[in-house]
Amino acid sequence: MKRRHFLALPLCFAPLKAFASEPEIFTGGEMGAALSGYDAVSYFGEGGPMQGAIDFKTEWKGAVWLFASAANLAAFKATPEAFAPQYGGYCAYAVSKGSTAPGDPEAWTVHGSKLYVNLSPGIRQVWKRDIPGNIARANGYWPAVLQ
Repeated sequence: MKRRHFLALPLCFAPLKAFASEPEIFTGGEMGAALSGYDAVSYFGEGGPMQGAIDFKTEWKGAVWLFASAANLAAFKATPEAFAPQYGGYCAYAVSKGSTAPGDPEAWTVHGSKLYVNLSPGIRQVWKRDIPGNIARANGYWPAVLQ
């Protein structure tokens, strides 16, 4: 039997994700803003999520955030961690599986006073089957999943 010698090239076979890292905050949509331009504070109000306006914007963690009103902008600036989506606005279910996927601002859940977004309404339904378990798993991967 003939022996073959292979030159090991570990870098050639490493996953591409090892070479690139995702930004901490997912930005999507036409404006390239966090939550695709939706007002993070509005998810916690009676009317539900609203599109933000360029007149009420701020930067936080390297992303632009838009708000529907000066009051919502002020509330976010005072305590951004209270309103920003968990896992940087990436799909919370994807993070619970050790990956990232875009977050859809219309596929959302507020649980335990925290905002979670998912890839789609269908994935949101899967997420909702075990929110506490999914959060525990996602917390184990976050933020290392960005690397």
